[in-house]
Amino acid sequence: MAGKRKNDSAEFKAKVALEAIRGEMTAAELVAKHGVHRTVINTWSEGPPATGPRA
Repeated sequence: MAGKRKNDSAEFKAKVALEAIRGEMTAAELVAKHGVHRTVINTWSEGPPATGPRA
């Protein structure tokens, strides 16, 4: 069985997203520094998901 799913705090997500948005480090450097997948960092950087009715 796979390991327990990792739950990151909102503070950690915001910190990583801000670093990605600033662009001071490459995506690969952020992945190595924080141990989070590149896709996750991109998702956090996009901001909160849109809410409301779907078309």
